[in-house]
Amino acid sequence: MQQVYRTNPKSFIELVEILKALAHPQRLCIVKSLCEKDHLNVSDMQHCLGEAQATVSQHLARLKASRIIIGKRVGTNIYYSICDERIRRLIKAVISEYFSDEDKLTKSIQ
Repeated sequence: MQQVYRTNPKSFIELVEILKALAHPQRLCIVKSLCEKDHLNVSDMQHCLGEAQATVSQHLARLKASRIIIGKRVGTNIYYSICDERIRRLIKAVISEYFSDEDKLTKSIQ
């Protein structure tokens, strides 16, 4: 007899929200960069993405709302980092599986 595993529907809903937030090339690039650098501010991300501060801030707001990243104020800057080690592992797995050269993802966005 095959064993059936039951998963909490709330867990699925949370995972879907995380995946939706990551389903944008620039947000995925932001999270990838945070996996590599541990923490970045808006200016750092702006240079990496080549986007206006307002655009980067909108992406950061979406990632914060999905509890993927957190911000910590240091003086006049806010430094963002990954909230959960599971997110870091997920992104690293996706990048290593689908991109043999990690820079291809960043280049494809620009």
